Amino acid sequence: MTPIEISFEFFPPKTPEGVEKLRAARMQLAPLAPKFVSVTFGAGGSTQQGTLDTVLEMAEDGLEAAPHLSCIGSSKESLRAILERYRSHGIRHIVALRGDLPSGMGAVGELRYASELVAFIRSEYGDWFRIEVAGYPEYHPQSRSPQQDLANFARKVKAGANSAITQYFYNADAYFRFVDDVRKLGVDVPIVPGIMPITNYSQLMRFSDMCGAEVPRWIARRLESFGDDREAIRAFGLDVVTRLCERLVSEGAPGLHFYTLNAATASKAICERLAHTRRG
Repeated sequence: MTPIEISFEFFPPKTPEGVEKLRAARMQLAPLAPKFVSVTFGAGGSTQQGTLDTVLEMAEDGLEAAPHLSCIGSSKESLRAILERYRSHGIRHIVALRGDLPSGMGAVGELRYASELVAFIRSEYGDWFRIEVAGYPEYHPQSRSPQQDLANFARKVKAGANSAITQYFYNADAYFRFVDDVRKLGVDVPIVPGIMPITNYSQLMRFSDMCGAEVPRWIARRLESFGDDREAIRAFGLDVVTRLCERLVSEGAPGLHFYTLNAATASKAICERLAHTRRG
């Protein structure tokens, strides 16, 4: 049986303790042979050096590392400088995003949308970079309508993206409907579902409120009922997310992209369960 293609997202650590935590997580996940790992990038370049340092360290360990790059609040000159640094280090994979304008920053920058960033990268560097873009099965929280959001996604892909990674979700039907809808718009690139392991109820609800991901009522109520029982939350979350991944893979998803939050245990357990199920 063909192995599932997996990838992992990390964020640049800000403290020496965070650096060691990320290294430990990476060592635990590396044996799963991820297709690539991505590293987030603060809007306006707020973690630019941290992203580069993290990407280079992972590349030295033999991982294909893909830095995130957001255009909001940045000039073409600054984006070109960042891309040139990546190219000079042999980095050939980028996750191109619009990003959010940092608090207190008044100017949105020369590029307002991810589609413009993708087009800019292609115009400056041709096919040097493999470009990922973001997709939103439950629609971007700032979109005016589902139709507008689907059109925006198609525009990003047609600007030159190679593939896409979605925001996380817990409703597989939303993902499959999203894929069907964008295929009708002529989008034919792989669309990999983003997976958020469930380990902390309050953290999950906070993240979901910010990014517009829906936590189904039955999941939220069960998590809430566990109170401070962390082991019960983790066990339930592991079951829920593993079943979600099993359905996604069995019905044709081209891979799985895990939002690790720089922790390995939950993502590793889900991947091991999936591997066992497919062998069985």
